[in-house]
This record gives sequence, C-alpha cells and structure tokens, in this order.
Amino acid sequence: MKKPVGTYNSLTDIGRIRLKNEDRAFCLPNRHGEILMGVLDGMGGANKGEVASDLALESICGDFLKKPRTPFLFAARFWLGWALRRANAKVYKTAEGNSTYKGMGTTANIAFIYGGKALVANVGDSRCYILDETGLKRLSEDQTYVSYLLRTGRIKQEEALVHPDRHVLMNALGIYPSLSVSYYVFPYLGQTILCCTDGLYNSLPENEIETILRMEERSDRKTALLVKLANDAGGNDNIGVSLWEALDD
Repeated sequence: MKKPVGTYNSLTDIGRIRLKNEDRAFCLPNRHGEILMGVLDGMGGANKGEVASDLALESICGDFLKKPRTPFLFAARFWLGWALRRANAKVYKTAEGNSTYKGMGTTANIAFIYGGKALVANVGDSRCYILDETGLKRLSEDQTYVSYLLRTGRIKQEEALVHPDRHVLMNALGIYPSLSVSYYVFPYLGQTILCCTDGLYNSLPENEIETILRMEERSDRKTALLVKLANDAGGNDNIGVSLWEALDD
C-alpha cells in the first residue's frame, strides 16, 4: 500500500482571555510512513488541564512512534483504542494520586492516516474536518450536552449557538477509569485533514476556515492565519490546530 505523502503543521495559542494554554496539537509520521495528527484540549482550570493534555500527548505520541506497521482497519482501530485507553489510565491515575490534579481531563480528536484509509477517533468536543473538491466536511460529532439536545430535537441550531450550557462536555479523557471513544473511517484519497479545538471553530465560521485551507500557501502559514483570525475574532479560548495536506505524486 502506498504511503501518504504530504506537508503538515500544528500550532496552539493561548488566545486573548485565558491565563494558561491547555491546548496541545501534533502531527507526526512514524518509521512506517503512517501519520498521526490531532488536538487535545485540557480541562480542569485550577485542576491543571494542561497537565492532562501533556500526559495524553506524551502517551499517545510515544506509543505511535513505537508501534508496528498497521496492515488493515481492524489493527488500526485496535491500536488507536489501546493507545487512548493507556493515555486515559495515565491521566486518571495521576489525578487520583494527587489532589491538586483531581478532576482534570482533556478532549482528544485524532486522525490516523495509513495507506489508503484514515481513521478518526473522538473524545469530547474537538473536531476533525476534511476538505476535498466538494467542500469542507465535519467528520466528528461534538460530545456535549447541547449537541445531545440538538440531536434529539429539543433545541434548534440557533438556540444551540447561545445556550448557557454549550460548553458542558458529556465525555472526556482521564475523568473516569474507563473510556468511551467514537470512531469514523473513510478512504484516504489525498483529502486535506484539519483537527482543531473549540477555540478555532467557535471563533471562525466553517466557510472562512475552508477559504483559508484552499489558499496557495504553506501549511504553517495556513495554521498561523487560522490562529490569528481566531484571536482577531476575540480570542476567547485557547486555540489548537493540526493540518495535513497531501502532495501530488
């Protein structure tokens, strides 16, 4: 199977309101030519959300760099689930063993590109988008209370945008000893992939994100522009972005 070839960049920013940057972003290849990219949005405030996102980042990326080659989808899903559960256990045990960290956790949105497939795993409300000739599409579904109300028809889209509980998560990594993960898989045919935290998508409309991704610019300049525009729109949260763009043969 042909290895994915592309350019990539990841970037986080504290924003203009928060006192700490709890977002983490990454995109890296391993020795098999597989790509792992994603974002983590730490939560817990004084309970050290940045510690949760750092622990998860170190665990997941470390396991990825040591993993054997992935030959098929079942192996990909098995490995990614295993890596996320290991990260969950590390965050949870650290919090349980130190009252300073009690209640900390993090979202996790990760895309794993290998050969002709891409597997996306989601925990929380960070997002994954793909861009192809038909437009920008959101793959992952927010695991929030307001998203649940919207899916069940209890509120309308315009109400969801201003709902007082729109930031309440229904799932996060490190909060409980077990972990629930949502998976999405699609054929990888050279689409652009963007993982981002809510600090980006709550600040910029999707059509503006798409416009930036379609620019004839380097990946690092696109991520920098996304962060800049999110800050220009208020910078009300930390901002995390990870971008992968395929190269033509």
